[in-house]
Amino acid sequence: MSYMRAYAAQEPSRAAIDATPGWQLLEFGAPWCPHCSAAQAPVKDWLAARDIAHLKIEDGKGRPLGRSFQVRLWPTLVLLHDGQEVARIVRPRADADLAALAAATPTT
Repeated sequence: MSYMRAYAAQEPSRAAIDATPGWQLLEFGAPWCPHCSAAQAPVKDWLAARDIAHLKIEDGKGRPLGRSFQVRLWPTLVLLHDGQEVARIVRPRADADLAALAAATPTT
């Protein structure tokens, strides 16, 4: 999979996320968020070296998926393997900020 530029038109259910096998990177944020915009280059570069599904989810008040992951700040990146959270990064700005994700995943 590769980097997703656009936010998903409809967020998946938590049950669907939990049931998805393999690696997933959930990116919670909003298209108008300056912190989210600043994170795009490092996230794109990080994903380029990995075979990981990427899903950008527009978050906000009343959005159940973000609440189920207890997202409080944007962007929040949640790395899952077989539906289980293995790492989380909040407001990355540079490649070095993604170190916790890199330590938890294989490279291609």
